[in-house]
Amino acid sequence: MPEHPPPTTASIAIACALIAGVTGYFLGQAKSLGLFGGSPISEAPRSNRKTNEDSEESTDQEDGELSEFPGHNEECKLVLVVRTDLGMTKGKIGAQCGHATLACYKHFLRHAPNSPILRRWERMGQAKVALQVKSEEELEMLQAQALSLGLAAHIIHDAGRTQIASGSATVLGIGPGPKGVIDQVTGSLKLL
Repeated sequence: MPEHPPPTTASIAIACALIAGVTGYFLGQAKSLGLFGGSPISEAPRSNRKTNEDSEESTDQEDGELSEFPGHNEECKLVLVVRTDLGMTKGKIGAQCGHATLACYKHFLRHAPNSPILRRWERMGQAKVALQVKSEEELEMLQAQALSLGLAAHIIHDAGRTQIASGSATVLGIGPGPKGVIDQVTGSLKLL
């Protein structure tokens, strides 16, 4: 049987750091879900929030009621509708889709943190689908349709620091919501 050299101090330190990082991540996730008692962490206290005028902004829907969609027990998904007419790079599209995902998720945390729709989406893998449109008008029309059905819907406007003009509407996030309801809004769109 071949002998292995003893581990070095550096390799032991790296292994310990990796284990500590992974453990910390999972403990943080468990705490945020309320698994250690207390209530789940849903957002920072208002007095501790920072505002950044240069950050991406979402066009927030009115504080209308999110529907619970009785009778819709299918899988839930979040749809990200991307404007292709702006010529954004793949990296820019990814960043804008991240902003839209967070805007929709934060909306649920503020307005319906115990929503069965949100919990079902979280439990079933947090499905996200990227679709495409060719204009800002299409984004606005889809947002209006989604809002009329009781879905969360946020349009992201770029801060203008890199590739496109400040204020440009880039991505519409819709959901999470039952597939059947979201497909009423986006079912005819092509994948990105």
